[in-house]
Amino acid sequence: MTERGEALPVRVAAAAEVELAGVVGREVILRDKMAELDGQFDYVLIDCPPSLSIITINGLAAAQDGVLIPVQCEYLALEGIGQLTNTLKKVQTLLHPNLKIRGVIMTMYDGRTRLAADVVNEVQKFFPRQVFQTIIPRSIRLAEAPSYGLPIVIYSPTSTAA
Repeated sequence: MTERGEALPVRVAAAAEVELAGVVGREVILRDKMAELDGQFDYVLIDCPPSLSIITINGLAAAQDGVLIPVQCEYLALEGIGQLTNTLKKVQTLLHPNLKIRGVIMTMYDGRTRLAADVVNEVQKFFPRQVFQTIIPRSIRLAEAPSYGLPIVIYSPTSTAA
């Protein structure tokens, strides 16, 4: 966290957006840099901001084996899926024709609400074979973990979210 209380990655992302604004080939900078790492890792996860920005476009263009889409079990997440699929189609057409959705991960599921179950059902209709069976529940421990700079499996390994 910064002195103003905002998360540092937000400031870094905003600065990167400004820096990349006038760069030729800005959509594939990450892909080109990651090519230098080819074969050094079994898996590379690229965590992109939820906004469909140049940083997210870079992440999608760099994704070699496909995309995992986390979806919060909330109404507005359904709105975002349409935008995301449009962006994926554009990236496939212009930058990465082999880009595939490898799976959809339902997150922040609150089993006490009908809305959460409805959202899961709608997402399963939209992605019939790609929604993972495992659903990550809403958890205060999961929300707290980033503020301590730790993954949930270290911060609270016995929590339901871990």
